[in-house]
Amino acid sequence: MNADIDILLWINGHHTEWLDSLMWGVTNRYIWIPLYVLMLLAVIGRYRNWKTVLVTLVAFAVAVGLSDSVTSGILKPLVMRLRPTHEPMLDPLHLVHQYVGGKYGFCSSHAANTMAAAVLFSLLWRNKIVTASLMTWVTLIAYSRIYVGVHYPSDIVIGWLIGALFAVAVYWALRCCLHSLRADDEAVPPGDS
Repeated sequence: MNADIDILLWINGHHTEWLDSLMWGVTNRYIWIPLYVLMLLAVIGRYRNWKTVLVTLVAFAVAVGLSDSVTSGILKPLVMRLRPTHEPMLDPLHLVHQYVGGKYGFCSSHAANTMAAAVLFSLLWRNKIVTASLMTWVTLIAYSRIYVGVHYPSDIVIGWLIGALFAVAVYWALRCCLHSLRADDEAVPPGDS
């Protein structure tokens, strides 16, 4: 546990005004809307068949939704581990824009949700550049959550594991669904669709 606190304090303690602004922007989920739109357009462009697109988008919603539900809806209230910003023994922690987040932080929904989306997208695309880019995004988000003081590193790592597990499980279910859709499409005689 000491390493968890030491890493948090080291990252949070190396703050500057410009880095505060950058990390505040990075941790804001709305700044990433263009990336989500790009991912949506990539799915539409790749599959083009509306049923396949719809099933794929539902898979992303399920992977991220499950990750978010487990981290925020189950683990945070069950474990009740105070966020660093709510932990009196860590005072004074550097606060960015006086942001403290919710009371409990184990484990990080930001980490779980971004990892779920990144792993699922990477499994579908099988492209090293896409995967490296998405993992950089996931890491940047995670770093920002530690930097602003709302998560311990272990909150991030467990969030990543949860997101990755749901992404892999949903990926395999999606493969079965897409295989079934293709089989159904091939079973329809030409001109009968």
